[in-house]
Amino acid sequence: MARRDDEDDDARAIPTSRVSRMARMAKMAGGVAGGMLAEGARQWRAGNRPSARDMLLTPGNAKRVADQLATMRGAAMKVGQMLSMDAGDFLPRELADILARLRSAARYMPRAQLQRVMREAYGEDWFEQFASFEYKPLAAASIGQVHRAQTLDGRDIVLKVQYPGVAASIDADVDNIASLLRLSGLLPAEVDIQPLLDDAKAQLREEADYLIEAKYLATFGELLAGDERFRVPEVLPEFTRSTVLAMTYVEGEPIEGVVAQAQDERDRVMSALIELMFRELFELRMVQTDPNFANYHYDEASGRIVLLDFGATRRFKAEFVKHYRSLAKAAIAGNHERLLAAAERIGYATGDEDGEYRQLLLDIFLLVLEPLQVEGEYDFGESDMLQRMSAMGEEVGHYRDFWQAPPTDAMYFHRKLGGMFLLATRLKARVDVKALLDRFL
Repeated sequence: MARRDDEDDDARAIPTSRVSRMARMAKMAGGVAGGMLAEGARQWRAGNRPSARDMLLTPGNAKRVADQLATMRGAAMKVGQMLSMDAGDFLPRELADILARLRSAARYMPRAQLQRVMREAYGEDWFEQFASFEYKPLAAASIGQVHRAQTLDGRDIVLKVQYPGVAASIDADVDNIASLLRLSGLLPAEVDIQPLLDDAKAQLREEADYLIEAKYLATFGELLAGDERFRVPEVLPEFTRSTVLAMTYVEGEPIEGVVAQAQDERDRVMSALIELMFRELFELRMVQTDPNFANYHYDEASGRIVLLDFGATRRFKAEFVKHYRSLAKAAIAGNHERLLAAAERIGYATGDEDGEYRQLLLDIFLLVLEPLQVEGEYDFGESDMLQRMSAMGEEVGHYRDFWQAPPTDAMYFHRKLGGMFLLATRLKARVDVKALLDRFL
């Protein structure tokens, strides 16, 4: 059996017990507090009178938070990633910048810990069940890491191996992250994020069960079997466990590489992904809500888009889809009152009638949905939409009295929508978003 001996500094043992994970959080909180004191002393020596916010949001503290969550992985890191994708809805931009570091973190299990996980999944003789297994992962994420392997009958496969202790630590990790947000003072005390936290726990429990992801993977494979634009790996039930997802290996390069293709190919790829997103919401009511670029590959030889990860798939209620359809129609028609009414039905607090906050919220919706309102192709490469959204997020911070946790379904879908628009910007694509959406309205 072939083995890889290369193991570098990115291999870090994952704390698995509740006590060890709480100790990590305590260490992080202590480090952040120490960093605040040091920054405060520096500012005072310079003749400044810093606020607690200024002392907290330093590059050193950002690194402390990101490093600890990246080492813990699991729900702690996943919640950080989720918040960083959705920070414009209710978190200060500075905290979003801290949490955004987690999207590029890539630590993985050392060999001894990986072997224990494999033994628990397949038994003491696990290595005899494969012709080869590569110890260094192809990719490492928040809940698991991916390894190439070969079956005894010669098939090239990949194994998505879950980090130990992830499922058991979900509730504690989510609660600890919430406590950190509260203690930091970055999240106003009056903002009730408990419904969001409860939903995050439920979503993460489902995501930590790879047997559930295997069903979603198989379902999407069947739905897209006749669509030559996409390719979905095939589930291998004989090797799949609740903590290991086995699937066929599919050739492909990171989706960002499409930027090197001709304009019409960039446009085609991005149009296909945005159309698929609309189909997932309006037709299937089942959306893969994690837009992490690593979940998409591109096979240059065939031009196919490879869809890799369905762990964050979420089923949406018919009522939400109905109201979001109304919201999209109102945005396209330029009917601002109907748009705000649909937003309220979805669960957003829109503030007082004729109030400044209500107008700001309307402006945010019109900006987020801008590509839907343009006749013909929307040029993401030339658009400054993301910069304007960032500036608008700063302005929301002046209306702390109106802050609330976003409606959960809206948060998950906007996470996907924002990710797709970000990818379209990265690929400098031109997409007729309105035409793609029209068939679903």
